[in-house]
Amino acid sequence: MTNERLLRLALFGSGRIGQVHARNIAANPELELAVIADPFIDGAQRLAADSGAQAVSDPEEVFSHGDIDGVVIGSPTNTHVDLISRSVARGLAVLCEKPIDLDIDTVRACQEQIGGYSVPIMLGFNRRFDPAFAAMHRRVAAGEIGPLEQLTITSRDPAPAPRDYIAASGGIFRDMTIHDLDMARFFVPDIVEVSASGANVFSEEIADFDDYDSAIVTLRGSRGELISITNSRHCSFGYDQRLEAFGPDGMLSAGNVAPTTVKKYGGAGTEHADPYMPFFLERYAQAYAAELQAFADSIRTGEPCSPDFGDGVTALVLANAAAESAATGRTVSVAGTAAATAG
Repeated sequence: MTNERLLRLALFGSGRIGQVHARNIAANPELELAVIADPFIDGAQRLAADSGAQAVSDPEEVFSHGDIDGVVIGSPTNTHVDLISRSVARGLAVLCEKPIDLDIDTVRACQEQIGGYSVPIMLGFNRRFDPAFAAMHRRVAAGEIGPLEQLTITSRDPAPAPRDYIAASGGIFRDMTIHDLDMARFFVPDIVEVSASGANVFSEEIADFDDYDSAIVTLRGSRGELISITNSRHCSFGYDQRLEAFGPDGMLSAGNVAPTTVKKYGGAGTEHADPYMPFFLERYAQAYAAELQAFADSIRTGEPCSPDFGDGVTALVLANAAAESAATGRTVSVAGTAAATAG
């Protein structure tokens, strides 16, 4: 860190993801958490007590603060567009959790509204910052396995989210698969086709919401690259997160992460190991911290963020295409999407 002053951030939302961001801001020597805004003021006050921040219930109190460099938006999805628009109009850098909104027309209107501003805007696709996935991306880009031919992404939750969450999530493609769709674009930016299948194989509750508990998505890149995404809302052995890149000169893979690498060998069996990380908070702890650092670096330098708002738009377009494909059984063309949504 240089002798530059601390960057002062405001946080919208004091729920589970807000708590993650608050801890990471507190742990970063370049940052200070100045304000936490949440209409459920008790949560903001509890989080503020740990960080020394000011707790407020009205977002306008953040925008009238006068001494803020950027905002982190971890509030419910239906608040994102309003908070992004108001923050950018006041010259505040933005780190916003995904998705921007569940409605693509609302997202596109927001993109047009903020298009004239130059402040950094980052979308919370934190998996790009996972050390293993980022290292694989660098090695693929360096040509270590030759031109990428196939990318395989596996993402399974340990258990379904609560009923209320599923009801408001927008469905598995917009809520869960959207992270994997962005990871696909991290390696293959120009996706031209989407084909998806969804099934209900274990959860009647999820089926009641006209949603799927399992899904497989196949994407095609403009150079013929094939990407497969496997999703499930349950996994008996933990949070299943794997990535494999294949090309003419070899393959790169990143496997699941466990608390230790210790394995036990004995008469009852061999290679008994610790369970995988239980959920995203633990599995992607390093990714969240690295994401925040990248956001801070963009505030200081003024350089564009990656992933940016346009990446958020494209991920939602692909999620909508996957939902359409699963419902109709047809492959959906999305050629030109990345160029059309760049921002």
